[in-house]
Amino acid sequence: MKITPGFWSSLRGIGIDPLDVMRRARLPLTVINEPLVTNAQYYSIWQAFSEQVGDTAMGIVKLATAYETAQYPPAALATFHARDYRDALNRMARYKQMCPPENLRIREEGEQCSIELEWKNGAQPGPPVLVGITLAYLIELGRRGTGLHLKAHSVEFTHPMGDIQALEGYFGCRVRTRTDCNRLVLNRDDLSRPFASYNAELLDILTPTLERTLDERQSQLTMSAKVKWILSRCLTRGRIDMQTVAFELGLSDRTLQRRLTVEGSSFKQLLAQTRHEQALAYLADPSLEIKEVAFLVGYEDQNSFYRAFRSWEGETPSNWRVAQENGRVSLVTE
Repeated sequence: MKITPGFWSSLRGIGIDPLDVMRRARLPLTVINEPLVTNAQYYSIWQAFSEQVGDTAMGIVKLATAYETAQYPPAALATFHARDYRDALNRMARYKQMCPPENLRIREEGEQCSIELEWKNGAQPGPPVLVGITLAYLIELGRRGTGLHLKAHSVEFTHPMGDIQALEGYFGCRVRTRTDCNRLVLNRDDLSRPFASYNAELLDILTPTLERTLDERQSQLTMSAKVKWILSRCLTRGRIDMQTVAFELGLSDRTLQRRLTVEGSSFKQLLAQTRHEQALAYLADPSLEIKEVAFLVGYEDQNSFYRAFRSWEGETPSNWRVAQENGRVSLVTE
């Protein structure tokens, strides 16, 4: 994971010292100049920024508008210089696969375009401010590219986001919280709006390099990792089988099973691992009830989830959650 220099410059632009953020995140100050971090450190930086700014919503609005286009990394530049808003969003969704743990899923239907934020490979959901800035950047991209103050149709967040009125003022639409997913819904007509910043010559330079980098990174993924990524996206659909995953990968059931066997794995094992990892991540969020966690990891009834969790951790989800909370309290009081 990499924190771009533009992030630190933007913090300074809104009156926040990067050193204060790093101290609050309890990370080495050298990270500012050597910006390679783990997922956990990446989340810590965003959480520290949120605490430093005081209100999640205000932090989102301030940072989204302060980030200068000239400081965009190459993948973001390719989206800014796209042909139109639709092209920009599709490029963003594609190049997101190269970095940060989030993934964008775009669906056009009727008069709307829905963009959902998901977490890769069963990764623990990021802090609310990261979710907010990711969706804010998408509308900001459209505004800067078209030169128009575009408004979203609606925005949804799974967690409380602070000053909702500030977010509604920024997105230009109703904002709902405590929903089942993080989603930005755009007016589909806006997607065809041309970008004033369109630069075909620059895209001809950037695109081959970005595509080559993306292909290299995807080729490094094992089949097991690809299966777990697909599973993490599909668990809430209920019952999921190997046929479904094989179809997503463009493979036959037999070919998928053969490749997993070569890697010393099986579909059943990967399904259990994915559910286990996601269950731990969701249980760490005290706002989620046990029955909600059971549904989110693909169990239709709570009893089945309890049995599976006991086989993984040796105790019930409720007891595990209490033990984790007690552990955090002990660390704070020591």
